[in-house]
Amino acid sequence: MPDLTAALDLLLLPTWLVPVEPAGVVLKDHGLGVREGRIVFIGPREQALRLQALETRELPGMLLSPGLINSHGHAAMTLFRGLADDLPLMTWLEKHIWPAESRWVDEAFVRDGTDLAIAEQLQSGITCFSDMYFFPRVASERIHESGIRAQVTIPVLDFAIPGARDTDDALNQGVELYSDLKHHPRISVAFGPHAPYTVSDANLEKIRVLVDELDAAVHMHVHETAHEVQQAVQHFGERPLARLYRLGLLGPGFQAVHMTQIDDADLEMLVETNTSVIHCPESNLKLASGFCPVERLWQAGINVAIGTDGAASNNDLDLLGETRTAALLAKAVAGSASALDAHRALRMATLNGARALGLEKNIGSLEVGKAADLVAFDLSSLAQQPIYDPVSQLIYASGRQCVRHVWVAGKALLEDRRLTRMDEAQLHATACAWGEKIAATPTH
Repeated sequence: MPDLTAALDLLLLPTWLVPVEPAGVVLKDHGLGVREGRIVFIGPREQALRLQALETRELPGMLLSPGLINSHGHAAMTLFRGLADDLPLMTWLEKHIWPAESRWVDEAFVRDGTDLAIAEQLQSGITCFSDMYFFPRVASERIHESGIRAQVTIPVLDFAIPGARDTDDALNQGVELYSDLKHHPRISVAFGPHAPYTVSDANLEKIRVLVDELDAAVHMHVHETAHEVQQAVQHFGERPLARLYRLGLLGPGFQAVHMTQIDDADLEMLVETNTSVIHCPESNLKLASGFCPVERLWQAGINVAIGTDGAASNNDLDLLGETRTAALLAKAVAGSASALDAHRALRMATLNGARALGLEKNIGSLEVGKAADLVAFDLSSLAQQPIYDPVSQLIYASGRQCVRHVWVAGKALLEDRRLTRMDEAQLHATACAWGEKIAATPTH
């Protein structure tokens, strides 16, 4: 048990505390104590006030929850936000995004785009995110500097990409980065084969051998569209998920992103292998990619997390908004108003995300011993009144502008909506400069 005689570094006193685990619980007038970056106390306010603390923060009208976890995105693509809107997925990729990446993506682009994404995510209550993009070492350096938590995934395709000459070069760089960061307190490294249609069996087998050796995770776009699945069946005689199953890639460390196409056999494979699904509803809606059957997966016992995808196809990194969309969409897809209720939606954006990224022992819920990754949502505005269930009000009646404070490992990264480690004016100027440069040289 933690020592409660020594002073806490931080004592937080919100109106509502939502631990997420146990499920469905809302604690009113409770306090949470932090020491050395970890939660060491959760208890009634009267008991909390008897503890010594170096800093005590009253949070009236606020809901304290675990930090949100954005389980899938392409951080640096913030610099392509709005570049090619209202287009089908393959047209968007082949005619616009891939040419733009070929023209613009270098270390400076990834540095500046990742900084912009981190800042936006912190202002949105996100304390941990998964990033799948080029120059992952540059991204990891920005993550380290910012204080946020992240999974960095190594992009792998069958051809040259920005920062890697070929697949073997990408994998070698990935192994080196994995080795360099394996003891980092806030950054984990996974391998990110782009999609079944861009990575061959031979390269997927290389990845399987590596991740088995390193005990690393695999993060991959799978069954994003019906067309992807149809093409795979037509050309190879099997659905992409079945191919990944045959190659031995599915398992607790596999993060299947999108999964808008799921038949009974797919469902069985996901259940059998304990594979996590990462749902990106707004990107799927915007690109007309299809609908992930979230409630069906949930009822089958599959871990479903949530991601924003990149800002080029969303177009924001607003996980609270994404979670509201997910809850509403799940009801329509399931034909049931009780599908994905507000409490489960919040769980999907916190503990389920931690499970998908293999971080559930450290983050995702407010429990003694876990890292103090926290967000305080202000529920005091007129548009949020009256409050019967604060979690329902958070999911259905609140926007990311109600995020007031964010802590990662007990360190304040957002104070009264002000970034504590990043210069917002500089970020704005840098993003605008990139926009002017990219707009002046069309790639389409």
